[in-house]
Amino acid sequence: MVLIPVTRAIAIDENEIEESFVRASGAGGQNIQRVSSAVRLRFDILGSPNLPEPVRRRLLRLGGSRVSRDGVLVIAAQEHRTQARNRQAALERL
Repeated sequence: MVLIPVTRAIAIDENEIEESFVRASGAGGQNIQRVSSAVRLRFDILGSPNLPEPVRRRLLRLGGSRVSRDGVLVIAAQEHRTQARNRQAALERL
């Protein structure tokens, strides 16, 4: 089990995050249109056993349009040319 630190006191299990790689939109050269370098992370706020209730409520309130009706936070990143860098950028936003 790999834990991803959120704060000093809170960490979530890596298995709680679903990731998918998709093609990035916009400019970036010929290769960027063929390679799935953009990442989309999904985190089930309501289903996470590692979040204290006050943190869960705050995240639902502050997530805005990034939180679905089912309480799933979706974070996308496509600024970088590689999957690894986009994945890291998305995890940092989480």
